[in-house]
Amino acid sequence: MRFVILLFGILITGNAFAQSALERVRISYSSGGMTSIDLFIARDLKYFQKQNLNAELIRMSANLAISAGISGDVDVLGSIGSAIRSIQRGAPLRVISVTLRRPLFFLVARPEYNSVKDLKGKTLGIVTFGGSQHTTAKRLIALHGLNADKELTSIQIGEESMQLQALTSNAIQVAAISPPYAQIARDKFKMNILETSTDKFASIQNGAAVHVKTLQEKPEFLKRFLRARAQANQYFMEREKEASKLLASIWNSDYKIANESYRASKAAFTGTGIPTDDEIKEYLALDAQIIGLPQPVPASSVFDFTLQREINNELRIK
Repeated sequence: MRFVILLFGILITGNAFAQSALERVRISYSSGGMTSIDLFIARDLKYFQKQNLNAELIRMSANLAISAGISGDVDVLGSIGSAIRSIQRGAPLRVISVTLRRPLFFLVARPEYNSVKDLKGKTLGIVTFGGSQHTTAKRLIALHGLNADKELTSIQIGEESMQLQALTSNAIQVAAISPPYAQIARDKFKMNILETSTDKFASIQNGAAVHVKTLQEKPEFLKRFLRARAQANQYFMEREKEASKLLASIWNSDYKIANESYRASKAAFTGTGIPTDDEIKEYLALDAQIIGLPQPVPASSVFDFTLQREINNELRIK
């Protein structure tokens, strides 16, 4: 009996030591939807643990994440659109990976609005003023001849689940939201999907941005993070059925919504963690215009894909 108790104690101590031996990596993300799905896959399938990392996924607004990234309270920023703008203003950050090459948003309106032109004078729900979601919503609305700044009222609601609640209560009439919330809005609440951004224009939305000091001093630490994330991306890109089942479990949704969300989103992902030069050029040019820069900053002062390329070569990702 004493031997059993002693053995049990050793096992508990061993497990505790194994957990403490994992190196902590604090990762910010802004949405529980499809845009951050590779992080959830890496966590739930234990890809982070296999890289000796204890991943803490911390949900926060992009603006708060930038402050946390600069101060060192967060190791990796998952939402990089706002981070890129901060870099262009001098923030000591670098983007080391890009998972989304297209903005993954659907323009969703209440059932009584059947076209974008019907939204004149109505209220647009946004996450953050000037953020990727807000910018994308304005561009989608502009495709149909309306100026969102002049002909709609924008109010800050929060992330997508809160925007969906605001749509159902009629606090807002339209929002740009990503899967699965757009599909849930349509199927459960009979909302109308009026437009989608995935096939319209480039918009570097999610990935990984880190402090310049971390990139310089802890490259092996970041390679372990990138390796786990790359493996999660491979799983997502290559295994539709399994990934859809996992999505349904994460979102507590049915398989049909998860699978439709998967198929609607897959083309927006880079697969390699690296967008094309043309996509980078287009995005930086648009960003410079939005924040009033006389010309875009050089891509080399914003992006550094050296570690991502090493991981891609190692895992034979092309």
